Amino acid sequence: MSAETQAFAPRIGVLALQGAFAEHQCMLSQLGASTVQIRQLGDLDEDMDGLVLPGGESTVQGKLLRDLGMLEALRERLVGGLPVFGTCAGLLLLAKQVEDGESHLAVMDIVAKRNAYGRQLGSFATRGAMADIGEIPMTFIRAPYIDSVGDGVEVLARVDGHIVAARQDAMLVTSFHPELNDDLSTHRYFLDNLVRGRRAAR
Repeated sequence: MSAETQAFAPRIGVLALQGAFAEHQCMLSQLGASTVQIRQLGDLDEDMDGLVLPGGESTVQGKLLRDLGMLEALRERLVGGLPVFGTCAGLLLLAKQVEDGESHLAVMDIVAKRNAYGRQLGSFATRGAMADIGEIPMTFIRAPYIDSVGDGVEVLARVDGHIVAARQDAMLVTSFHPELNDDLSTHRYFLDNLVRGRRAAR
């Protein structure tokens, strides 16, 4: 990666309908990115180098995206190669198939399971190894996990045998909430490998 690409300060859109979007913005800012909140269809006209889909409740977010007329516009941007990072509910929004649930953007070749850990283990914290990063803190809140992946998907992390992080081309997803810890590694991975990496490949 050239010095010019490394010095590039990306502009990242953060879907701000639900979830810890402010925490994502804070982490991205610490890493030298500027951010813009995406709340309505017109916001998608912003010049963005990447997009973050935070946690929350995927069914509610999916309905809001439809009601606001944003779903197809978002899908079009993602199919066009806009780098995206989805956490928890964001993972579910991106999944092509959701067990016992509805698919929404359906752009990533994964099958996801909602509330996969059940009520007893609905929220927990642990540490786990993520490919190309190392051991990081992982906070799960009524988390999904990935049940299976297509041929073009790279599994990046597992916890107790379940897939909790994956990448396909310019799409990154995690079951856990990296924005709720002080560790910047996952956001740095997104910016360096997907956002700046895409720019370097142009």
